[in-house]
Amino acid sequence: MKIDPNSSKDLSAQIATAIRDAIVAGELIVDQRLPSEAELADQFDVSRPTVREALKRLAAQSLIRTQRGATGGAFVNRLRYAEAYTQQVTTSTLLLSMNAVSFDVACEARYALERACAPMSAQRRTPDQLATMRAEIHRQSQPNLSDEAFCASDVTFHRALVDGAGNKVLSYQLAGAVEAMQPLMNMITFSARSREAIVALHTELADALTDKDAARTDQTLVKLEAYTRELAQNVADARARKAAAKESTTA
Repeated sequence: MKIDPNSSKDLSAQIATAIRDAIVAGELIVDQRLPSEAELADQFDVSRPTVREALKRLAAQSLIRTQRGATGGAFVNRLRYAEAYTQQVTTSTLLLSMNAVSFDVACEARYALERACAPMSAQRRTPDQLATMRAEIHRQSQPNLSDEAFCASDVTFHRALVDGAGNKVLSYQLAGAVEAMQPLMNMITFSARSREAIVALHTELADALTDKDAARTDQTLVKLEAYTRELAQNVADARARKAAAKESTTA
C-alpha cells in the first residue's frame, strides 16, 4: 500500500483509499486485523493523527470496525447489503440535492432502472411482496393520509416492486432511484397529482405482477412515467403563469 506525498490530495484520504483498494483487491481479507496506528504511520511516513483520520474515513464507510482491549484494533469488516443500501440512499440524496439534477434526468433514470426489474419481478415476486404492495395501495386510498405519509407509502410500494426481482445487487443499485429520486419527484408534483390516478396505476402494477405478466408490468411503468412527467410539466406551467402574472402586476 502506497501514497504520493507530493500529491495535493489530503494524506488521510490517500491512506484510506490505499487501504480500501487493498480490501477490494483481497489483499486484506474479512476479519483480518490491520497494522496498528504506529505501524501504519511508519509505513506511510505520516503522523498517527493522520492515520487515525484515515481509519475514521474507512469506519464511516463500514469497511473496518474497531475493537478495544488487548486483542483489539482495527479489523476488516464484512459489509452487509443493509449497510450498503443505506449508504447508497444517502449518497444519491446528496447528489441530487447538491448538484441540481433536473427532474427529467432523474425521472428518466429512475424509471429506466425500475423497468429493468419488471421482467424479473413478474416471475420472482413473493406473496409477501405482493401483500406489501396491496397494503400500500389501501393506505394510499385513505382520504386523511398526509402528503408525507403518501410519499413514504409510494416509496414502500416501489421498493417492494424492485425487491421482487429477487436480486440483491439490483436492489442495492436501485436504492437511490427509489428512495432518493421518488421523494424528489413527489416533492415537485404533489400539488398537481391525483391520488386516485396514482392508486389506479399502482393497482394495475400489482395486478400485472400477480398475473406474472412482465409486458403489462412494463407498460404500466411507462404510463406511470408519462403521468409523472405530465405532472411536472403542469407544475412548471403553473409557476410560469404565476410569475408572468406577478410581473404584469408590478410593471
